[in-house]
Amino acid sequence: MLIGDVARRSGVSARMLRHYDSLGLVRPTGRTEVGYREYTGDDIRRIFHVESLRSLGLSLREVGRALDDPDFTPMGLVDELVRQTRERIAGQTRLLTRLRRIGAAEPSDWEDVLQVVALLQALGSESAGKRQRAALTHVAEAPVPVEALVEAALSESDPNVAGALRWALAQSGDGGLALLAEGLGSPAAEVRKRAVQSIAEIPTGNATAVLQDVLTSPDIVVRRYAALALGARGVADAVPTLLDMIVDGANDADAADALSTLADDPELADQIANGLVDRLAHGTVESSVRQRLTQALADIPGITTSRALADLSQDEDRAVALTATYVLKLRNAR
Repeated sequence: MLIGDVARRSGVSARMLRHYDSLGLVRPTGRTEVGYREYTGDDIRRIFHVESLRSLGLSLREVGRALDDPDFTPMGLVDELVRQTRERIAGQTRLLTRLRRIGAAEPSDWEDVLQVVALLQALGSESAGKRQRAALTHVAEAPVPVEALVEAALSESDPNVAGALRWALAQSGDGGLALLAEGLGSPAAEVRKRAVQSIAEIPTGNATAVLQDVLTSPDIVVRRYAALALGARGVADAVPTLLDMIVDGANDADAADALSTLADDPELADQIANGLVDRLAHGTVESSVRQRLTQALADIPGITTSRALADLSQDEDRAVALTATYVLKLRNAR
C-alpha cells in the first residue's frame, strides 16, 4: 500500500509518515519499481501501535523504545506519565481558577486586570506581610474576588494574616458566606475552625442563621466559637453551650462575658442564673469548676442571682463561699 493510501486509511498525514520513516520508527517494508514507499499489513499495524502509545502522552523516542526494546518495562514509564499528567492538570486548574477570579472582579480595563493579578499573587506569597497587605488593601484598591479571600482564609495559619482576611471577608457581607459554610464540613479540623471564625465576623442575619445551625455541630471547637459569636449577638440558643464552656474551662472568661451580654434581657438573666446554679448543684463538681460558675454569676443581674449568691456565701466549699460573699458586696455597693 502506497503512502497516500496509508495516510487516508490511518488518519496519519503523509508528512508524519515520512517523519516516522526518517526516525526509523515505522519504515515501509518495501519500495515499488519506481521507488515509492510501500507499506505492508505489519507496517500499518505498527503505525496504529505508534499512534496508540502517542495518545498516552509518550514522546516518539519513548514510543520507539517501547516497541523495540525487549527489556523495556512499561510500569515505570506509566507512573511517570501519571505524575506528569497530574502536574499538567494541576497547572491548568490553577490557571482556570485565576482566570475565573479575574473575571469575577469584572475588570473594566487591563489596568484593573493587572491590579487583580497582583493582589492574587500577593495572597499566595510566602511572605506573611505581603499576604496581610493584600487582604487589607483589597477594598481600597482592586477588590479581590471573594472566592480567593475564602480560600486564603481557610488555609491561613498566620494569626495576623488570618485576622486581616476575616476582616476583608466581613466587608464583603454575605458574599463569601456560602463558601465558608462549606468549609464547616471540611474533614480538616483547622479548616472548620477557620471557617467558623470567619463567619463569626460577618455581621449579617444570614451569618447568624449559619452560626445557629453550627450549634449542633459534632465539632466542639466549632460549637464554642459559634456560641461566643451568638452570645455577643444576643441569641439565646447559645446559652447551653456557653454554660458548658464555663464548666469545662474553655474560654470561660469569654463565655461569661457573652452570658453577661445575654443577661441584659431580664428573662434570659433568670434562665442563665438558674443554669449556673443547676451546674453548681452537682455534688461532684470540682472546686475550680464551682469557682468559675460562681464568678460567672457576678455579672448576671436579677433577684435569682442575688438569692443564689446568698446561698453560695454559705457553701461548704470555702473558695466558693468567699467568692460569693465578695460578689455580693460588690453588687450591694452599686
